[in-house]
Amino acid sequence: MVAMLLLGFASGLPYLLSGDTLKLWLRDVGSDVKTIGAFALVTLPYAIKVLWAPLVDRFVPPLLGRRRGWLLGCQLAIAAVLVGIAGSRPDDGLTAVAALALALAFLSATQDVVADAWRADVLDEREAGVGVAVFVGGYRSGLLVAAALAPILAVRMPWATVYLAMAGLMVIGMVGTALAPEPAIPASPPTLSQAVVGPARDLRARLGYRLPIVLLFALTYKLGDQLAGNLAGTFLQDIGFTKDAIGAIRGGIGLAASVGGVFLGGAIIVALGIPRALWIFGALQALSNLGYLALAEIGPRHDVMAAVVVVENICGGLGTAAFLGFLLKQCDPRYSATEFALFTSLMALGGIALSAGSGALPVRYGWSTFFLVSIAASLPGLLCLIRVAPWSSPPQRG
Repeated sequence: MVAMLLLGFASGLPYLLSGDTLKLWLRDVGSDVKTIGAFALVTLPYAIKVLWAPLVDRFVPPLLGRRRGWLLGCQLAIAAVLVGIAGSRPDDGLTAVAALALALAFLSATQDVVADAWRADVLDEREAGVGVAVFVGGYRSGLLVAAALAPILAVRMPWATVYLAMAGLMVIGMVGTALAPEPAIPASPPTLSQAVVGPARDLRARLGYRLPIVLLFALTYKLGDQLAGNLAGTFLQDIGFTKDAIGAIRGGIGLAASVGGVFLGGAIIVALGIPRALWIFGALQALSNLGYLALAEIGPRHDVMAAVVVVENICGGLGTAAFLGFLLKQCDPRYSATEFALFTSLMALGGIALSAGSGALPVRYGWSTFFLVSIAASLPGLLCLIRVAPWSSPPQRG
């Protein structure tokens, strides 16, 4: 489980460095809200990573094996791109920064494909719930460093130095790769065409008529959470909070609460089962955005922000634990990289598609309307549960 934690950290760290943390840097150099909102497009690789996931299943690197070899290669490349971002100058233009951020997202998404496949391969059914909690706990810890430590450091040193420090932290993931066992899985598909076609045939055979609704569920369950999260940092800046406060409360306390929510979710899933957990946690993660709505009306009060951020992150962590536990159980070990990538790509695609133009909403209608829309965006995923995981269905306890 130590390797699970460290690999989760390495997966979480780069995500915000091409997302919210980078947006804070862009805001510091004078970029407008619409431009910052559009920067959600650089995270497109997270939505389309399924397109190259079959390569991960098909080809085996010359060192460390099919899963660990890919992990180490991705981690080294991520560190190199972070060094490149550190050497860029966003105040002179955003083209180079956008290109490097896109490369970072591509490499990070590929690392996620491999790490998710490794997790699916090494965890049996009894370990799935706990394993998801440990990995996501590590992932959220990586987010915590990128979202909390990086902005706090940026008050005291240049952003370029901060990104160099983040590049150095990728060593943690490399240690995780060294400690991780190479899973005992069937041989890789003999041809690339089989690696591409095999997962589709398998999902159709196993899920049957439920396949379209399962895919729709993967697309929509986290929509409201993603929409609010895309501009939450910008919202807090715009209503008067400093970077120190955002880093300490949203990035620090909030992400710590998220880690706690994930572990709490794993424990609750054992008692309730995944279907009922999906219903309860999905409703909670939607309603938690009401806190941002209240904060938009109240203004920059640190005690209110702390309460809102803690509740929102605990609820988001609960939803993530149940959601990933459900998706993990839908994968066949023969095609775990591609099948899990398909599900999580759909999740990312929904968030990116909805978030890319989201900057226009608060500009035109105000932040209160924006957060009401984020709550409404959660409803399609909850409706999918009627067919995907009915309340009365037998509990699946990972």
